[in-house]
Amino acid sequence: LYFKYPLAKDFILKNVNLKIKLGEIVGIMGGNGSGKTTLIKHFNGLLKPTKGSVTVFGKDTREESVAYFSKKVGLVFQNPGHQLFSDTVWNEVAFALKNFGFDEEVAKKRVKWALEFFNLIQYKDVSPLLLSGGEKKRLCLASVLAWDPDFIILDEPTVGQDFLQKEKLREIIKMLATQNKTVIIVSHDVEFIWLLQPRVILISNGMIVRDGDCRRIFSDSEALEECGITKPQLIELYEELFPLLDKPPIDLLEARAMILKLFRG
Repeated sequence: LYFKYPLAKDFILKNVNLKIKLGEIVGIMGGNGSGKTTLIKHFNGLLKPTKGSVTVFGKDTREESVAYFSKKVGLVFQNPGHQLFSDTVWNEVAFALKNFGFDEEVAKKRVKWALEFFNLIQYKDVSPLLLSGGEKKRLCLASVLAWDPDFIILDEPTVGQDFLQKEKLREIIKMLATQNKTVIIVSHDVEFIWLLQPRVILISNGMIVRDGDCRRIFSDSEALEECGITKPQLIELYEELFPLLDKPPIDLLEARAMILKLFRG
């Protein structure tokens, strides 16, 4: 896959080769301007390759409309302002369901479920513009999950979210994977990605630098530095205590257990 905008001199994406499976959780990471958001806009046909091809569920994105892919691929933008336009929170979630031809009663149940699930039901008659930044992000996610797409793309989903909301988001992503949904997360939040333990793709200057297991990628100091990514704190702890620890802890509970084991001999 190669891509550049019309009249642009340089390619934004260069020689990108990827295969993502159903049920996979994938974290895409890289510095600002590395091409992450440009890449994910190819997954639902918003952008078309300059050279090469993108195939989603067996269909070439250049041969089908964006509307065709929209029902299968849900994209939550980094900026909620690019996605929210209805007069009320309820209507925001209901819009796509109506557009996709859901039965009215089924649509009502899905809207109610989504708003309750994301703790937004109390704002159902409020304008989305009056919500906080974090609430707007949750509303965008609720709007996408309500129609149950098979492929979900989240662009910087943890921005504006507190610790508890991040925990809930992790649980949602893992739940979606058990339902054979594909979830792609574009994020600078290394702590969130580490706790999630997805496949990780590092991008720099429009090219894939590394693609693989989360532990291996976050142990690759050279690749992380090239992409402007810091190491998760638990990786740094592991490196400070190596070889006393045989592997990096996944979360704080595992780190605590490992350290207590060291003290107890």
